[in-house]
Amino acid sequence: MELVKAIPLGMILSGVLSLVIGSQGSRGGQMAIYMAEVADYTFWWSWPLFFAGAGLAWGIMMLQR
Repeated sequence: MELVKAIPLGMILSGVLSLVIGSQGSRGGQMAIYMAEVADYTFWWSWPLFFAGAGLAWGIMMLQR
């Protein structure tokens, strides 16, 4: 159950950090930030940031059990 709750937190972290770094013209090196396009919407995204953020949130929630 903690993983299900951690996924939206990882999405928020990835979206915010990718927006800040990507809008400055940087790709973030190992963060691999890119402009994603879904239907008519474009946004900055990073899969490594998503997995790191979700893993961090999941770990913190597991420690609180």
